[in-house]
Amino acid sequence: MSGPWATRTLGIELHHLSCHGTSSDGVLPAELSIEMLIEPGLRRNPRRAHLLVSTVLGKHLPTDPGVVLDAGNRLGDLVRAVLDERAGVTGADAVVLGFAETATGLGHTVAARIGARCYLHSTRRDVPEADTLAGFEEGHSHATSHLLQPAPAEIFRNDLPLVLVDDEISTGATAIDAVRALNEFSPRSHYVLASLVDMRTAEDRALFESAAAELGARIDTVCLASGLTKLPDGLIEAVTSMPDPTLNPVSPQRGSFGRIELPWPDSVPEGGRHGILHDETAAFESAVAAAAAVLDARLAIDAPDRPVIVLGHEELMYLPLRLAAALAESGIPTRFQTTTRSPAYVLDEPGYPLRRGFRFLAPEPDAEAPRYLYNACWPEDFDAELRELTDGSFDTADGEGERAADGGSAEPILIVVLDPPADTPELVAEGGLVDVLTASGADVLVALVPGADPRKLDVERRANAQVADADREAETNRAVGWETMAEATREPRPFEPFPAPLYGPEFGSYAADEVRWLLKDLSDADLEADVAERERRIQAGVAHYAESLPIEYQPDAAYRTLFDQVLAESAERLALAVATVSELVVAERGEDIVLVSLARAGTPVGILMKRWLRSGRGADLPSLDVPHYAVSIVRDRGIDAVALDYLAEHHDPASVVFVDGWTGKGAIAKELTEALDAYHAAGGARFDDQLAVLADPGHCVRTYGTRDDFLIASACLNSTVSGLISRTVLNDTLIGPGDFHGAKFYRELAGDDVSNRLLDAVDGAFDAVRPLVPTELAAVLGSDRTPTWTGWSSVEQVRAEYGITSVNFVKPGVGETTRVLLRRVPWRVLVREADAPEHAHIRMLATARGVPVEVVPDLAYSCMGLIKEVPK
Repeated sequence: MSGPWATRTLGIELHHLSCHGTSSDGVLPAELSIEMLIEPGLRRNPRRAHLLVSTVLGKHLPTDPGVVLDAGNRLGDLVRAVLDERAGVTGADAVVLGFAETATGLGHTVAARIGARCYLHSTRRDVPEADTLAGFEEGHSHATSHLLQPAPAEIFRNDLPLVLVDDEISTGATAIDAVRALNEFSPRSHYVLASLVDMRTAEDRALFESAAAELGARIDTVCLASGLTKLPDGLIEAVTSMPDPTLNPVSPQRGSFGRIELPWPDSVPEGGRHGILHDETAAFESAVAAAAAVLDARLAIDAPDRPVIVLGHEELMYLPLRLAAALAESGIPTRFQTTTRSPAYVLDEPGYPLRRGFRFLAPEPDAEAPRYLYNACWPEDFDAELRELTDGSFDTADGEGERAADGGSAEPILIVVLDPPADTPELVAEGGLVDVLTASGADVLVALVPGADPRKLDVERRANAQVADADREAETNRAVGWETMAEATREPRPFEPFPAPLYGPEFGSYAADEVRWLLKDLSDADLEADVAERERRIQAGVAHYAESLPIEYQPDAAYRTLFDQVLAESAERLALAVATVSELVVAERGEDIVLVSLARAGTPVGILMKRWLRSGRGADLPSLDVPHYAVSIVRDRGIDAVALDYLAEHHDPASVVFVDGWTGKGAIAKELTEALDAYHAAGGARFDDQLAVLADPGHCVRTYGTRDDFLIASACLNSTVSGLISRTVLNDTLIGPGDFHGAKFYRELAGDDVSNRLLDAVDGAFDAVRPLVPTELAAVLGSDRTPTWTGWSSVEQVRAEYGITSVNFVKPGVGETTRVLLRRVPWRVLVREADAPEHAHIRMLATARGVPVEVVPDLAYSCMGLIKEVPK
């Protein structure tokens, strides 16, 4: 038997009236009908027993993301046509409001399609940090209260045309109630109600028009198709008498569970709950691309050649949809749907859309209200039935009529995309979403996307609005000849847009969720110079060391084998130092911190500190997921001021903790203090100059993991142990006034990269050192940590004894000595002990480069590297 089950069995009929969208540049057919867009389902509700299940929304049915986006884009085209015809305005002169929860993604798609000035969706999540502007009720819904929480209110409170987007119009009553409520605090003359389907009767339409006249506003409606729902008598009683549905299927084999944190700038809205402005679109698109790349890379490692179903969480629909679309574009068979608050009737019968269902605890503050998910399986039967209903006119974006051509018989991975308020213990508790899905045999990957802070959005948007107003006023004054001398000579405006951070794998081999590089990508620039010639120009004063790069020296196989040995032997010592300095930072600065490593030596240390804080730190210590950035600091040139501006704009400067690998004589520690003082004196924010390092043999800082001069494995190599990133570059021909300092990504060295091997080795030793951390931390806290700069005085002594003209040519400590041998022109190496095991790599490098090694028993450091002074 063909046709929907609810039509055949209960007599629910859907009748097509007209189609309003007759063109398509996407994957849906040009002509659409009600039967293509919705299927009849059921729910046990004393007011409304039927449910119109959309085939193109991606809510109840796992749907091709291309289909979902195409439907929204077509609806956006209809909206744009109405705005242009009736109001003579463009989409950029309109505000779009999506209804929670079902239409949050659809509304965002429409807003993006027309280039709306602002998109906002109503919400049922009362965010404490946000102000509620208004609210309205939805009479037939299971969760009636809609809140509006734009940040600030001004982005929504205006007289621009308002486009209200919902998945369906049943009677129009909800839309009119919403318009009335919205009109009370922000009257408008023009509203557009956009929906996928319009199922109003003639009586409904008459009441709708009467209400519009009462409000004194024009209300236009657009939809992809319109129709009527014919319900049989006694439907509510018939549905009530049906057997209780069976939910939460259980498999003999429980599925796996993993999680991944996707990168997301905290200044970019992850959705429309607090509004998203047209000016923020480019940053949103860039953030989606970066997050999708990280997710794609994870799947390539953990689950190659398996299809995926991306699950949004209630109102978080558009971002998961875009991630699903990106995965599909990369060649992964992908479907999209979301969880919901709506209880629906589940029935495993051919032709019925809700074939299986899950009920689970809400992972949000109103945890007592259950949540639901339907189907969550590969939609072979659904696609086949849909093609039958539409006489084959509907097809999916990847044309997968044959399942074998679209992922074979492999079971899909369920990727649950969440924001932090939904990442609670209830998520993984018994009866939580992860529990019920894995119990069904599904493999689940939770992908967490940090959310934007509405308070920061409010501040930034107000500031940008003030700047824009000032610029418009100045432009008007110039146009009429009122430009004053003060205007002509004013300082550059504040709040200039910042360059976007860089992430792996597009930049560097570190995972995108482990570090955000505040650097400019100079990978295509020719910056490498012969080491000897480069040294000559630096010492002659005609070039600065940061203007070019040394040719990357790649040690031989024997040295790389030695690196592996050194890493294995020192991993626990490194892990203990990482844990100690991390806990010392928290003890001194609190839990609300932002790690900012000094690229590139500080970056692996910053990543390891982030990993430690995120891991189980110890008894009664909460896991902390702290942001981590990498910025450039250059001796004699200071720290990157544009990067500081970025940090001050996106975080509380008092929360920033600067991180480096180790101290030598303390030049960078002094440079940091001087640079931050200069930045503040010039009107910038005040940052704390207390540098946190893994090792402080020079006694230059208060915050350290150890003061032993021991080998830190990340000093043993160049970029191949530093995320394949070069040292930083400050070159006036490549770095403009608004640019971050630059660096190169050496993709061609990927075969030799051991960056993540180092991180994993140290991370793997965390469990072994965890019991030792409290004692080690207490010892450091109880010691005299006052910087004495003893390292600097010993360097001065060596400089005088060996007749060296500058302390810059004396590099103390294991790490600095190694770097001299790797990228400078070394003269000689001084060691305290001839055969110290941790100097094996230094002796090997010195032999390879023909550099003499001299034993100096009373040396203040375990070793020193002396740079050769070349003829001018």
